[in-house]
Order: sequence, then structure tokens, then C-alpha cells
Amino acid sequence: GADAKVGGQTAMLIDMNRANDHDNQLIIPLVLLAVLLILGLLLRAIVAPLVLIATVVLSFAAALGISAVLFEHVFGFNGADSSFPLFVFVFLVALGIDYNIFLVTRIREEAQRHGTRRGTLIGLAATGGVITSAGLVLAATFGVLGSLPLVFFAQLGVAVALGVLLDTFIVRSVLVTALSLDLNGRMWWPSKLGARQEDPGLDLDEDKKPVLVS
Repeated sequence: GADAKVGGQTAMLIDMNRANDHDNQLIIPLVLLAVLLILGLLLRAIVAPLVLIATVVLSFAAALGISAVLFEHVFGFNGADSSFPLFVFVFLVALGIDYNIFLVTRIREEAQRHGTRRGTLIGLAATGGVITSAGLVLAATFGVLGSLPLVFFAQLGVAVALGVLLDTFIVRSVLVTALSLDLNGRMWWPSKLGARQEDPGLDLDEDKKPVLVS
């Protein structure tokens, strides 16, 4: 029998979407696994890297969701490029995990001296101003892309800027800190730091240094 050939823009778009879906299913898990292994070696723990990966994925999902609402109902865009989620993911993982690493490594250093609870507050106070300033500058930089007449770059800039702001003001300042306080020593399992006992009679008000939450 004869072979039917299908061409045109519609067929090309279908092939591109399938290729991008395949790339998403392959690259995203590999990137997360690679980052997880690096965090495990850096922090010498299992729980803390899992917490950081989960918060970054949550930030990515929230940024995509908010961006979709803005693009469709505010800006009136017809849709997004099928490669858009992958680019946003790569940027947010690369940028968002940096801020969390800065915070958690400082918390770990302080936890070795003061315990996890007190170390969390000291680490947040010590890194809060620097990370917040960097996040604002980075979000503003990507936000400028939103003014470009190219829809893909405008969407990418807005989504990454939203993700960076979420990571800076909510994920790092609130979520990671709250999880660290809640998990306490379990945050560093199975390292020896996880078995460290908190200082008896710990008074979180003893240190008069102000705690920055943003």
C-alpha cells in the first residue's frame, strides 16, 4: 500500500512538542539527581539535600502556576513554547539552590557549635541581608526580559523573576527555616551532627542579635 506523508506547521509543532516532552522527562530527573548527589556530598547528610530539592521543585511549580495565570488572564498570551518549562527549571534550580546552599551551609556551621535550632536562627540572621539583596538584583535582571517584544523571552524573564522572588522571600526565609527548626537534628541524618543534643536550657532570646527574615 501507499505511505501517507503528513507535513506542514501542525505536524512540525507536534514533533517539537513530543521532543520537548521527552527532554523534560529525561533532563529534569537527571538534573535533580545530580544536584541531590552534590548536596549530599557537601552537607554529608541525606535529609537536608532532600529538603532542599523539595523546596526548589515547589518554588519551580509555584512560579509556573503563577506565570500561567499571568500570561493567560492578564497579558492575554495564546500559549507558551513547549520548551519553556525546561528553561525555567534549569534557571531556577541553578539559581535557587545556590541561595539555599548559602543558608544551609551556614546553618550547619552554627549547628556544630550551638545546635540546630539556635544555629538555624543565627544562620538566617547572618545570611539574610546578603541573599535577599542578591535575589532582588537577580529578579530585577530577569524581569527586564519581560519588556522584550519576543513572547518566549518575556515569559521566561517573568517566570524566572517570580521564582527567584518566591525562593528569596518565602522558600528560604520561611519554608527552609521552618523545616530546619521542625526537623531539628534529624535534618543532618545520618551524620554525627544529627545525634548532637541541643544545649540544655536553650534560650533563643539569649543572643541579642536581630534575626532577619528577609
